[in-house]
Amino acid sequence: MQFKKIIGQNDIKSRLIKGIEDSRIAHTQLFVGPEGSGTLPLAIAYGQYINCNNRTETDSCGVCPSCIKFEKYSHPDLHFYFPNTGTESVKKDPQSILFLNEWRKYLSSCDSYATKSNWHSALGVGNKQGLINVRDAKNLISKMSMKPYEANFKIIIIWLAERMNTEAANKLLKTFEEPPTNTVIILVSERYELIIPTVRSRTQLVKFNKINDVNIENALHHLNNENTNELDLSNIAKIAKGNWNEALLLLENTENVNDNFLKFRQWLRFCFRPKTHIDLFNFNQELARMGREKQKSLLSYGLLVVHNSIMINNQQPQAVKTIGEELDFTKNFSPYINASNRKDIYELLNQAIYNIERNSHAGILFTDLSLKLIRLLAKGKEKTIN
Repeated sequence: MQFKKIIGQNDIKSRLIKGIEDSRIAHTQLFVGPEGSGTLPLAIAYGQYINCNNRTETDSCGVCPSCIKFEKYSHPDLHFYFPNTGTESVKKDPQSILFLNEWRKYLSSCDSYATKSNWHSALGVGNKQGLINVRDAKNLISKMSMKPYEANFKIIIIWLAERMNTEAANKLLKTFEEPPTNTVIILVSERYELIIPTVRSRTQLVKFNKINDVNIENALHHLNNENTNELDLSNIAKIAKGNWNEALLLLENTENVNDNFLKFRQWLRFCFRPKTHIDLFNFNQELARMGREKQKSLLSYGLLVVHNSIMINNQQPQAVKTIGEELDFTKNFSPYINASNRKDIYELLNQAIYNIERNSHAGILFTDLSLKLIRLLAKGKEKTIN
């Protein structure tokens, strides 16, 4: 991972490089920042730069043997520790070293912009919460007893350090305070306050801010290769609120969201002022032909519209992650989602998703759903007028 691949955070990159130039490398550092800000990829890029055989003033070369191994997360002097738990393949005494293959594969899939939920999904552990346990601490201490294998520095990266349990944290205090020569330990965290004070006091803090909108938009433009228009990329950057992972998710779903928005808006217009049921019936037949997954996606989008309407009505517009025409539609629609109907509409859409998953007849389902929406929206209008 090279610095140039990290989205934004240019001030931090410059400070880290300057520290290396001045031979002032703090041997235990704590990178703290919100999800999607680039803490983990920058920690990896920093380690790669420290050990690069031909680094420049601004970045590692990316082609020397050391860099190539760092790019594959397989350098013998690069060691990872991360939350882990029992799985189907590791039922007893889990520890990070037993999941290195899965970890490297996961990092490659997300370009090091890891998230706790996605990592747990990659492990297949569902809602189980991983920890960095005392077995990890013992393994780390054992690694400390050995000199670097082939690089100048041994790089230890502890991802989501707030997930260290107390026993592991206490066991590592002396290591954090006085690591061996030519060793750099980087703790990466999203929640500074959850790291015990005795650990925090033994580290040099490097605080990350959210990525600014311009950097996210530029990165999206480069990644997207102009398949999405400029306005959509700008909107995605604003909605993502500094989170690169969220921006990628929004980019991936842009086409589906736009399609759902147009269809749901048209559907509500038919239900809101039904002059004739013929147009509504024909539209329902169109929805019935979409396919089950697209039908579920449309109804899930409807739940989001209901949620956003409630947020707007409760004077919490900052919780609404929409913009432009979609936001205008939600604001105009929100008065008609009120105490008289919001609970019933929410339950109605949820039940429809449940029925689609169980192969209900789509034509009958959407016709019945539309007739019920007509009545519920009429109740909402009456409440607004009164």
